[in-house]
Amino acid sequence: MIPRYAELSKVCFRIRSVLKDLLIARRGSQHILQELQRCRSAYLDIIQQCLTGSLYKDASCMNGEEQAYNHDIRETGWDWPKYAHTMIGRKRLENLRLLTESILGNGVPGDLIEAGVWRGGACILMRAVLHAYNVTDRRVWVADSFEGLPAPDESAYPADSGSTFHEYPELSVSFEEVQSNFNAYGLLDKQVVFLNGWFKNTLKTPDIERLALIRLDGDMYESTMDGLVSLYPKLSVGGYIIIDDYHVVQACKQAVHDYCTAQGLTPAFSEIDGVGIYWKKEHA
Repeated sequence: MIPRYAELSKVCFRIRSVLKDLLIARRGSQHILQELQRCRSAYLDIIQQCLTGSLYKDASCMNGEEQAYNHDIRETGWDWPKYAHTMIGRKRLENLRLLTESILGNGVPGDLIEAGVWRGGACILMRAVLHAYNVTDRRVWVADSFEGLPAPDESAYPADSGSTFHEYPELSVSFEEVQSNFNAYGLLDKQVVFLNGWFKNTLKTPDIERLALIRLDGDMYESTMDGLVSLYPKLSVGGYIIIDDYHVVQACKQAVHDYCTAQGLTPAFSEIDGVGIYWKKEHA
């Protein structure tokens, strides 16, 4: 059974409040600033370990077969955790944290979104970073069908021909379960907004005005292209887009290159862990 971690958020809030008072009393103290950052880092480190299941050595469960926890495999997210709230592994989760901290530190305007959330772990981390830095004017958008991946539309998207992602029940996680996972960390609040449905129907919403960070984890050509077409124009200059499956799903990679070619984009891709990539939007 997964332990609940809402107390972590409460402890972080108390620590932050005390340190804020100390900062006011001793403005300019480098020591206090360092302590504040240390507490933030400790909180986020624990959140990451919880989300990946590495804290409690969560077993892997693929194709109905349970296997013992393997640290090296979990680092790069090459297994499907039995209980943990993300399958993207430590390296991709760490990259997400660093990019989220970057957009906050550089004042890049906009919200954050993940399209394809599974159990919600990556979105939970984004919300945890906002919480740790006391950011109250940004939202985390959680976009998913909450019923798995769509069957391939081979006539419209030939690159998805033969895709079997829709046949895996492990990839179907209910809306209620994802909400519960957010709540377990004490991070289910008005700054978390859910988009429930297929990307072609939900990502076009005008409610999303501007984004500072986009994370696409839709596996398929159609899902990746829907995310790029609907969301990338709303990404602020200086913001980041992450493509989770770039190196492991050929259809996903093709969607990225087709979109960039059609838009005349030549982004400088940055590698993460041999699976995902990201790039920074340099021009409007």
